[in-house]
Amino acid sequence: MARYGVGYFLTRIIVQPYWFASTFAINIAGSFLIGVLFGLVSRHQISELNWLVLATGFCGGFTTFSTFALENINLMNKGQSNLAILYTGLSVVVGLLLCKMGMWLAG
Repeated sequence: MARYGVGYFLTRIIVQPYWFASTFAINIAGSFLIGVLFGLVSRHQISELNWLVLATGFCGGFTTFSTFALENINLMNKGQSNLAILYTGLSVVVGLLLCKMGMWLAG
């Protein structure tokens, strides 16, 4: 429900050619959150059970690799391969950076 709500809100404010930006925002937000959660569990500030519920349950349900994959295929099918490559690259790099930042902030 959180993913749908955030995606619904973002699609109302994002310009049409960049319809995939809501998935990007959701996935990088989830990367940051899982980094924070990992930092907290590794410092024993939340329990293992809370980690499992929040990381696997919430973050796993909030982020969406399958939609990310479909959106990239759709971009390529529309002849926008450069945009698909940029989307993929930014998703990976920004996701990793925000995950690490979340871990750092929790520490």
